[in-house]
Amino acid sequence: MKAAVAKKVKIQKAPFKDRFMRALRKDTSLYLFCLPGLVLTFIFSYIPMYGVQIAFRKYNARDGIWGSEWVGLQYFERFFNSPYFESTIANTLILSLYSLIVSFPIPIILALMLNSFRHNRYKKVIQTITYAPNFISTVVMCGMLMLFLSPTVGIINHVIEAFGGTAINFMGNKNYWRHIYVWSGVWQGMGWNSVIYFAALSGVDPSLHEAAKCDGATKFQIVRHIDFPSILPTATILLIMNCGSVLSVGFEKAYLLQNSLNTSVSEIISTYVYKVGLIDNNMSYSTAINMFNTVVNMVLLLLVNKISDKLSGNSLF
Repeated sequence: MKAAVAKKVKIQKAPFKDRFMRALRKDTSLYLFCLPGLVLTFIFSYIPMYGVQIAFRKYNARDGIWGSEWVGLQYFERFFNSPYFESTIANTLILSLYSLIVSFPIPIILALMLNSFRHNRYKKVIQTITYAPNFISTVVMCGMLMLFLSPTVGIINHVIEAFGGTAINFMGNKNYWRHIYVWSGVWQGMGWNSVIYFAALSGVDPSLHEAAKCDGATKFQIVRHIDFPSILPTATILLIMNCGSVLSVGFEKAYLLQNSLNTSVSEIISTYVYKVGLIDNNMSYSTAINMFNTVVNMVLLLLVNKISDKLSGNSLF
């Protein structure tokens, strides 16, 4: 009877302002720790957003953003009708999805393998070797690739010729370009990208491993039924974030590896934006292209996040 009466009593919550101030006083040090990041994000990510209107104006530096003529969706229509629209979108999608399919699972596999490796000395050596390429700058990496794959002085072609083959112009052959881009990225980033999975694996209760061994579980079964489920939520969040940047393939590496012989596969949205925006000095057109890119990425992020929430219960928000 009392429980039924209690359900009918409407519990009045404290005002939001009081609850917020109480939480702020309770975790003041944590909020202060987050404050610099919030300030920097606001300055460099939110304040510049007013410049998005350049995509809808015929921008003139002399007149400024507000003084430039408003042209509406003219530059979006120009991009959609451009002969470069289909090729740049296709190249970006193929390169991004190829990179995602190849580079996403490899750090997970590396982390699971090293976590089950019991020789700590060799484990540290392997981790150091796999981490090291991450500290090579993009410019140096591209220089190394062009030097190693050179048809005249490249070590790869020297090995091919030593076995009786013919030298190959890897960077001039469009059939090799995507593979070079993706697999060099895998080599450079797999060690560093596995760090977050090592952090997740460090939180696994050792007693679970001991109980599994007592029950006669093999190493593969321990990895499959204990380690992998423990990092699955982390992997899901990272996958959602990667899917939210499908059209945002990095500019530097693609542009540095690009030449007139492979442009048909290496011309992606970011390199095209650079050329029309900075080289051709068409700021409004490049802003419109980049805004289209951002909107598509946002839609994909929301869609994949919703699907992940439905299927696994893990999501960003």
